Amino acid sequence: MRLDRIDFAILRELRKNARLPNKNLAERVGVAPSTALERVRRLREHGAITGYHAEIAPAAVGIGLQAMISVRLARHSREDLDAFHAYLLTMREVLAFYHVAGANDYLLHVAVADSDHLRDFALDAFTTRPEVAHIETSLIFTFRRNPDVPIYRAEDDE
Repeated sequence: MRLDRIDFAILRELRKNARLPNKNLAERVGVAPSTALERVRRLREHGAITGYHAEIAPAAVGIGLQAMISVRLARHSREDLDAFHAYLLTMREVLAFYHVAGANDYLLHVAVADSDHLRDFALDAFTTRPEVAHIETSLIFTFRRNPDVPIYRAEDDE
């Protein structure tokens, strides 16, 4: 799918506020409401928009501590990677994970109730796994999501 400047404007606005009413979205990007609605439908159908999410205040749901856990695997077979990936998807404490290049293989963003929960989670979830060789934990003091979206393709390159 080839995106134009209006598509990019729509994506930027929805990234900032996915609940933006269609009428307001249309006004902000300078198109008719019917055009905005059709563009959003097309962006969803072609996979440019993959979902809509709510930002939740961590304290409201009992999250008192967040951390990044670096994980180094002992082996790098396809089976070990696939198994570890599937395992991470089963843990509610894991908010997001990244398979990365470098000294470590995975970087996990985790959310827990407190430091005891973090210690127990790290020990129980990772040190018992045969494919895990090393873990390192860094506490997160502040987390903010950037509401903007980087654009790396020329918007009007036609």
